[in-house]
Amino acid sequence: MQDENEPKSVSGRRWWPSWRPTSISILRNTEAKILDCVQNDLWARFVSLPNQDRIWTLTVTNKNLLKAPKPVAQTPLVMVHGFGGGVGLWIRNLDPLCHSRPLFVFDLLGFGRSSRPHFPMDPALAEEQSVSSIEHWRHALAIDRMILLGHSLGGYLATSYAIQYPERVSHLILVDPWGFQHMPLDATSGSAKSGFPRYIEAIMWFFGLFNPLAVIRAAGPLGPKLVNRLRPDFNRKFEDLFDDDTMTQYLYHCNAQTPSGEVGFKAMSESIGWAKRPMLDRVHLLPPSLPVTLVYGGRSWMDSATGARVAEQRPNSYTRTVVIEGAAHQVNADQPEEFNKVVQSICDSVD
Repeated sequence: MQDENEPKSVSGRRWWPSWRPTSISILRNTEAKILDCVQNDLWARFVSLPNQDRIWTLTVTNKNLLKAPKPVAQTPLVMVHGFGGGVGLWIRNLDPLCHSRPLFVFDLLGFGRSSRPHFPMDPALAEEQSVSSIEHWRHALAIDRMILLGHSLGGYLATSYAIQYPERVSHLILVDPWGFQHMPLDATSGSAKSGFPRYIEAIMWFFGLFNPLAVIRAAGPLGPKLVNRLRPDFNRKFEDLFDDDTMTQYLYHCNAQTPSGEVGFKAMSESIGWAKRPMLDRVHLLPPSLPVTLVYGGRSWMDSATGARVAEQRPNSYTRTVVIEGAAHQVNADQPEEFNKVVQSICDSVD
């Protein structure tokens, strides 16, 4: 039975072909199993935007607030997930990071349980649609200022947001941010090159003709097994919480729905690894007074040297790079204790 409170898809249809073993209700139930691990006070709801789109939102607060030795800080921490993700991927961070201040996480527009509207194929317009939805979300929740943390694609969008609405951001934390560097150029032809072997480039070119996650949907009933095969690391990262494939099931159901946010991502992407509008061209637009911390995984495919490039663009501003050894791209899940420690230290520096 469909939940009438769930946002509608791009097409407005509320059914799925029988050969694709997913639905919004299955996604909701899988997410609920993950969120059952939260030990503090959790409030989950949809936040409505002016255009009737809705953003699935979690607020986590310290259940021992009345026993806390000092008042909880008023500036909340807001965390934005990356491409293909959702609120459930923060499960290792929700309890540890809510003790000193309210914590908000949400599914980006077009991902997870949030509304899945049409995205334009113009990269600037697609980016603006996502950023505008974050601002409308903030306004709806009456958040005055926030510590804004974005992972991967979320880091790209968080930076764009901070450029447009700097008065709303107390500290910008970018975790393995996507879309900052320019795609390298071939020295001979002067054309862009990915840096991958030619056969990989050919595969990327072929799949570039489709939406990035189309293969998951095209696999039909084999989709869940395909995700398990492609991302077995996701179950290992959370094996002390779940002794089954809960996390890859969540990943599957997040991305087997009607494509929306991934269409926007495709519009913004030169290829899966680079943006058409690299953020290094714009970070100088961040106000000098806004502190920025970049957090990278020591084993990530993202280049931590980008942090130094960002600092070069902001010579008179606080710009710090932290590398967490042993972590790959999903820094918050690969080394959660060290990640939480780094983020908590930043939060402690903000009133």
